[in-house]
Amino acid sequence: MENQDEQILKNALSGDINAFQTLFSVFQNQLKSYLYRLLANRNDAEDLTHDTFIKAFDKLSTFRNEASLKTWVFQIATHLAYNYLQRQKRWTPDVSEQAKRLVIGNENLRNEIIKVHETSPDAKYDMKEHIDTCFTCISKNLPIENQIALMLKDVYDFSVSEICLILDKTEGTVKYLLQDGRKTMTDIFDNRCALVNKNGVCHQCSELNGWFNPKENQQEALMKIDLVKGSKKFDREALYFMRINLVKAIDPLRSRGADLQDILMKCNSMAMV
Repeated sequence: MENQDEQILKNALSGDINAFQTLFSVFQNQLKSYLYRLLANRNDAEDLTHDTFIKAFDKLSTFRNEASLKTWVFQIATHLAYNYLQRQKRWTPDVSEQAKRLVIGNENLRNEIIKVHETSPDAKYDMKEHIDTCFTCISKNLPIENQIALMLKDVYDFSVSEICLILDKTEGTVKYLLQDGRKTMTDIFDNRCALVNKNGVCHQCSELNGWFNPKENQQEALMKIDLVKGSKKFDREALYFMRINLVKAIDPLRSRGADLQDILMKCNSMAMV
């Protein structure tokens, strides 16, 4: 298999775009998922995935095998995403409350959400998927480089050395970005999330579950989530990594509730304009 991949790479380096597509397709879904988590916009993630493919193929002659092809391509995608994010407003910790007020005051928007829920095959509400969406939203509170480093390491399992190449940063800087990003995320969740803190102000998971699954027993639904069961047993760091494990198990673009979560994410984006 390794020899076969090497031959495909040689063909790609010789200008065979189909060979490059074969290599790119191995991690294309993961790349698109990564970009979606950074941008919080499905169309923009699709566009940047396409732009990454074109730019990577155009620059393929500069690939020197200093890192894997996947890491090299993620570096290109990350630079494109960074430039995009620099033009956008960073989100605030209360984005869900602002989006809720927006939806309450806009009947057309409420009807659009209901229509997606009732007509799309991928619009089932699941608390675990909403926790994943929440993680994406809260990560957009971070400075861009912290957000990128955290997503690459904690969600997509890139090594620190690979992230150094992707971000063109030293090992010490990347470790600081990770430590600082995790601390900020943990602080926000600890202060806001009602799933892990009974004094938390955000009950959106339960509220939305009540809206979309009115016949489901709320407590039973909550107790199916390890994060909730562990909230009284584990420290903040352990709860953060429990959340990470939940997030890693979900593809935000291909889950059974992807379309519903996407329109809820769009409401958050509208609230942040």
